[in-house]
Amino acid sequence: MKLTDEMKKFVEEELAYIATAGNDGLPNVGPKRTMRVLDDNRLIYCENTGGRHYKNIQENGNISVCFIKRDDNLGFRFEGKATSYTDDEHMNLANEVVGVKPKKACVIINIEKYYTMSSGPLAGKLIEE
Repeated sequence: MKLTDEMKKFVEEELAYIATAGNDGLPNVGPKRTMRVLDDNRLIYCENTGGRHYKNIQENGNISVCFIKRDDNLGFRFEGKATSYTDDEHMNLANEVVGVKPKKACVIINIEKYYTMSSGPLAGKLIEE
């Protein structure tokens, strides 16, 4: 499955919240305002703080990214593997796609599963893979 036009619009318009957990299992949730679509199966963002999310991604790469349009009770959640890069090629790619150069790393997320976060009977359900 690929990101649909509707999903891409959510990424473009809504604030991303990511969830990660390190090998200790402790969860961490927070916003990533630089999240953008890289292509039909990947997201990209600039890691600027080098905090817990960054450390968790370095430990295991597991990530969940959620976008919600609160007024319409619509949303999507994407699960996958994130990889952080600090080489010039990836840092420049982030600058091109996001519009700013990352302070710590370029993070690319390979999306493996797609879920609806819209309210109602399908809330939280896996969208066809």
